[in-house]
Amino acid sequence: MTRHDEGGTAIVEFVWLAILLLVPLLYVVLSVFEVQRSAYAASAAARSASRAYAGAAGQGVAYDRALVAARLAFADQGVAERFELTIRCRPRPDRCLTPGSVVVAEIRTVADLPLVPDVFGGQAPAIAVSARHQSPYGTFRAERP
Repeated sequence: MTRHDEGGTAIVEFVWLAILLLVPLLYVVLSVFEVQRSAYAASAAARSASRAYAGAAGQGVAYDRALVAARLAFADQGVAERFELTIRCRPRPDRCLTPGSVVVAEIRTVADLPLVPDVFGGQAPAIAVSARHQSPYGTFRAERP
């Protein structure tokens, strides 16, 4: 039985083990950061949209103001503006801008996972993110008593 010299192989084994463990860990961390960034953008967009809608001068321009506010919130986070904005009002959906009503803004978007090549075909994997915020009418108005 001959003895082989194993000098210097520990560093090679350590490097391979580090690559095998650190690359997936780095991918998970990048994915979590991307989802968190999208979640924060959705939360800020829902809050801004409900406040902009509740502070609008009239029902005709309220949705447009809310949409612009949501777009600005997504742009602040550097997230793609692929979202869906839904505005609902309680207790009467047809009279949003009246005393006693509450404006509810809901944002739905997706967070694309990073570093997925197009080689796999189809759509890139994504995680659905949503946020909801409600603002009572009158809180953000200048003529409030």
